[in-house]
Amino acid sequence: MALVINWFGDSLDGTVARVRNRLRPRYGFYVDHVTDAIGTAFLMGGLALSSYMTPYIALGLLIAFLLLSIEVYLTTYTIGAFHLSFWSFGPTELRVLLCIGNIALFWRQTVTIAGHKYLLFDVGGAVGICGMLAMLIWSSVRHTRQLYNAERLP
Repeated sequence: MALVINWFGDSLDGTVARVRNRLRPRYGFYVDHVTDAIGTAFLMGGLALSSYMTPYIALGLLIAFLLLSIEVYLTTYTIGAFHLSFWSFGPTELRVLLCIGNIALFWRQTVTIAGHKYLLFDVGGAVGICGMLAMLIWSSVRHTRQLYNAERLP
């Protein structure tokens, strides 16, 4: 339920500003992303303290998220393009996945892979880490090439 409230509030503020024609793009960008980073730290901290995910996976997710966020912010500053979603996967899809994972915990907290038992959220977290790191590498290479070509030396 908290994820739904978070999504509603996160989506509502910009919509209300657009409808009321009271846009403050730099302020909104800053506040939205600072609160997202703090919220993610609390979410991963809560998962690390729970019995549903090991602390190392939660820390890995937090680090991957923050690295990807830094890449997005640097791209916004240096290239002037803000891309929140990668390969059609963004914050809304992440919230939907977390909701599905929470529901799945009612039936199964562990999964068996190759004869070994793992926590369901550890497997999901490991997949998330790999996905975010792949996005980070792909995006970093793409943007580095773009900036290199834009600022070629004579």
